[in-house]
Amino acid sequence: MPQSSVMPTVLVVDDEMLIRWAVAESLAAAGFGVVEASSAGEALEQFAGLPGRIAVVLLDLRLPDSHDFDLLRRIKMMDPACKVILMTADGQPGILDEALRAGAFHAMAKPFDVHVVAGVVRRATAA
Repeated sequence: MPQSSVMPTVLVVDDEMLIRWAVAESLAAAGFGVVEASSAGEALEQFAGLPGRIAVVLLDLRLPDSHDFDLLRRIKMMDPACKVILMTADGQPGILDEALRAGAFHAMAKPFDVHVVAGVVRRATAA
C-alpha cells in the first residue's frame, strides 16, 4: 500500500529561540511540516488554529507563561491523539517519569542531539 507523501505537522514550543530554530530546521530537513511557538499562549493559538493537523508537539517544560505540566495537559485535553514530546533542562530526579505520567509520549533531557529529534518524532507518528 503506498504511503502518503504528506508528512505530519509538528509544533515546536520553546522560549529559547536558538533551540526552537535548530529543532524546527532539523524537522523541516527531514520532511516534516513545522510550526513554531515561543510561549504557551502562542502554542495554544497555533494548536487551535490548526485543528487536527498537528500530530506531534515538541514542548519545553519551562515556559514563562506556563506552570510545569499545565500546557501538556491542556494539549492532551484538546486532542488526546496528539503525541507530546517533552523537552527539559530540569535536572530534578524523576521529572522525565513525571512527564510520562502526565501524558507525554516521550521526554528528552536537554541538551540533546538535534539530529535524533526526527527519529523520535517518526516513532511518535507511527505509534
